[in-house]
Amino acid sequence: MGLTLLLDILADALATGERPSSGIEVIHEETIVPTSLEETFAFFSDAMNLEKLTPSWLNFQIRSEGPLKMREGLNIDYAIVLHGFPIPWKTRIDVWEPGVRFVDRQVNGPYVWWNHEHRFEAAAGGGTRVIDHVEFVPRLRLLTTRFVRRDVERIFAYRKEALKRIFAEEARDEK
Repeated sequence: MGLTLLLDILADALATGERPSSGIEVIHEETIVPTSLEETFAFFSDAMNLEKLTPSWLNFQIRSEGPLKMREGLNIDYAIVLHGFPIPWKTRIDVWEPGVRFVDRQVNGPYVWWNHEHRFEAAAGGGTRVIDHVEFVPRLRLLTTRFVRRDVERIFAYRKEALKRIFAEEARDEK
């Protein structure tokens, strides 16, 4: 059985339901980058840039064929390797407000619930404030929440540094 078929079978088993009423973990990060709101949102509008914001230890790969035109209703298939296990992940863009925000929600994948709002605001003094607000519930949450939260915090710490690095390079290139 090929890896692609195995990931597809596993994805069906990892389907996500409605938002749970309890046990939701929240991560909120804000990063100011030195580029305009338009440039910053354009970067996030290209789903392929997600690989640049994800730590290499996740072996993150977009499985959907590109180019992907970001819009409400778009489904994006990914695969990650977490602690040695390949895990399929599909998210759906539930909200798409160009220049303001978008929201991706897990359809199937490693969490019982995953909802990630990406917001963008002009920052006082120039640049753009990138706001990530994530709600998630780990699978087997009573056993795994502490470890999963640690991993998600590490992912968003990496993301914050990657954003600063990528947009600092872009700002330098424009000068």
